[in-house]
Amino acid sequence: MPAWTTYLLFISFALAASFTPGPAVMLSIHNALHLGWRHALWSSLGNISGLLVLATLSALGLNAVLQSSELAFTVVKVAGAAYLIWLGIQQWRKAGKPLVAASEASSGETAEYRPRMQFARGLKVALTNPKAIVFIAALFPQFISVAKPMAPQYAALTLTFMLISLLALSTYAGLAVLARRRLSAWFASGWPQRLSGSVFCAFGLGLLRLQRV
Repeated sequence: MPAWTTYLLFISFALAASFTPGPAVMLSIHNALHLGWRHALWSSLGNISGLLVLATLSALGLNAVLQSSELAFTVVKVAGAAYLIWLGIQQWRKAGKPLVAASEASSGETAEYRPRMQFARGLKVALTNPKAIVFIAALFPQFISVAKPMAPQYAALTLTFMLISLLALSTYAGLAVLARRRLSAWFASGWPQRLSGSVFCAFGLGLLRLQRV
């Protein structure tokens, strides 16, 4: 466990990073708007599971591989960008169509909205984002003392980051549900789907411009 002063500083950085809107936040908001807060939770759980995988791989040296191999970095980057753009296109295609009710989705009539599908989407968003890998690899070592065992410190930082990320995604999902109730007519018009789709595409295109540092 890092020193308390160091740990509190890490928490402040993690809060800032988690509450800054990104692909995971947009996915959580989208699911909350269409299916409700509980279904958005599944994509959020998938995302923080992805963070766990990334933190583990980073500890094992994945970041070093991405930094040393242009090919590996490009493959991850293109895969992530393609997935985000695909999500964006899907939102545009569904704009203006009747929303699937949460009760219908949970009954299994629509496979796309099943919890495991939303979990998988959140996981993919995390795993195909090289910025997340680089961020974790760059941030965590700054708060780890070489004089203490590494594994417990890394585990504490990873668990903390996961919990804060879940808090942020859940907060955005809750706010989205409140907005959905107040602006129901606007959401029925299909423009929110188009807006979120455009944001996903923008994130994907922005990812293509990411360079190794």
